[in-house]
Formats: sequence, C-alpha cells, structure tokens
Amino acid sequence: MLDSEGWLYTGDMAEESADGFIYLVDRKKDVIITGGENLYPVQIEDFLRRNCAIKDVAVIGLPDSRLGEIAAAIIEVKPGCSLTEEQVNDFCLDLPRYQRPRKIIFAEVPRNPTGKIEKPKLRKLYGVDHLVAKQTELDK
Repeated sequence: MLDSEGWLYTGDMAEESADGFIYLVDRKKDVIITGGENLYPVQIEDFLRRNCAIKDVAVIGLPDSRLGEIAAAIIEVKPGCSLTEEQVNDFCLDLPRYQRPRKIIFAEVPRNPTGKIEKPKLRKLYGVDHLVAKQTELDK
C-alpha cells in the first residue's frame, strides 16, 4: 500500500553506497539493537556461512538486561563435521566485536516450504520463554 507521497513500505532495511547504489541489508523486524548498535543478522549469517563446517545458520536477537539484545547464532553443523563454541568464537574474531554472536546454539535451522528461515519460530523457541524456563531449571 502506497502512502500519500507514493512510498511503498516493505519492512526492508537498505544502505546507500558512496557510489549512490542502494543495497538491501535486512528486514527491519530482524534488526538486533545491542548496546545502541544496529546489527543486521544477514551480514553475520553470511560471514558464518563461510565456515566449511556450517550447513546452515540463523542469527536472532535475544533479550539482555545490560545491552537490550544480544546476537545469538543458531548453527546447524554439516553431517560428518564437528564444531565447538570455542571454534565458532575463534572464527568470529574477524568480525567487529559488536557483531560477534554472544550466544551459540547448535541446532537444526527450521525453514518453511519455500526455504525461508523461520525466525519467528526460533525467537519463540530460544527467546524469552526459553530463558525463563532455563532460569526456572537453575533455581531448582
């Protein structure tokens, strides 16, 4: 639906290069704001996909009392490969510190029938509800 000035709002985030080209960087609803910095999950996902042991990856924001949100990487490891949290953290040393995932979760990355990562499902699975349940277990 167009607004009164003819703009179509899609929910996509874009950046303009020095040459004047517009590049789509991510969906607005997927942007993670951590300590005042905007993180674009797709940039972190693209970086992590360069690791030959990673089959699939999704980056989501998880609530954090100090930073607002932190980046969490859900990583699906290729069959026959192994990968540890320490190895992922070492691999991420080439990323700026604020872009490095603060939490690594090894799990299957769910996709819908068209192949799109189901980030709402991941947020529900590993988000606030998951953290509350985990804290409850620790309190026992």
